[in-house]
Amino acid sequence: MQWLNYHHLRYFWAVAREGSLARAAAKLSVSQPSISAQIHELEAALGEQLFRKEGRNNTLTDAGEVVFGYAEEIFALGGDMLNALKNRPGARTVRLNVGVADSFPKRVTYELLKPVFDAPPSSHVVCREGKLVDLLALLSAHRLDVVLCDGAAPSNSNFQTVSHFLGDTGTTLCAERTLAKKLKRQFPRSLHQSPALLPASDTPLRRGLELWFREAEIEPRIVAEFDDLALMNVMAAEGLGFIALPSLAARDALEHYGYLAIGELQQCRVPFYAVTAARRLGHPAVDVIIRTARGILSQGELNG
Repeated sequence: MQWLNYHHLRYFWAVAREGSLARAAAKLSVSQPSISAQIHELEAALGEQLFRKEGRNNTLTDAGEVVFGYAEEIFALGGDMLNALKNRPGARTVRLNVGVADSFPKRVTYELLKPVFDAPPSSHVVCREGKLVDLLALLSAHRLDVVLCDGAAPSNSNFQTVSHFLGDTGTTLCAERTLAKKLKRQFPRSLHQSPALLPASDTPLRRGLELWFREAEIEPRIVAEFDDLALMNVMAAEGLGFIALPSLAARDALEHYGYLAIGELQQCRVPFYAVTAARRLGHPAVDVIIRTARGILSQGELNG
């Protein structure tokens, strides 16, 4: 049976977290040669190179990313065990690493994560936001447990994922109040050649909008395109153009930014997915998200 030396793994973990041997050695109060030697022993035992040198820093290889993901979980669990024995017998905190695509509505993210905080065991949630392709890379390296996004993961990857469909919603068009009042008259023809702030072309929402525009023979005047819905909202609040939002999150945006709704497109659907790694033990908090999401998303609008 092959045994893993956790002492070597902890030194590797420290260097990966600190980014350099010098900082890790200072934090652990050991010499750099001692850390370096033990990492080399770990690499020999695993048969993989874990770091590559980039200037003065040590950068993780692909294999290093995988090992680091597991090391994070191992030592977090060890810390939980010690805390449970000292302070709260019988209880432990589960760490949940969540990736959220830039185009995924923040309000929907909150509603999907809210049941996690109420369900046992207690959870420590870490959220990372970014482009879907980058988040899937972190998922493949086991740095994330789940990715929330508005489209299924592409199937052209060497890394196997499972896309869990959570539900979908229509699309609401809205704008700053003066512009919205103007566009509400003779909607939807009023949108033709009107200024539009649209999501990026590679998002499901944008593709659905383009199809609806073609079928309705409407050509808006595109002022700007965005990966980040938050930035799009800020610019729309200044009256630079109308925007399209998933209807499920529209009420929150209307209240927060003072928009008026122009109209709703029920046929332009926005899907919501939770993407997990295939053939990996299920994370209890991810199971809670998937189990409760359909009921939350079927309400038609989010609370408060």
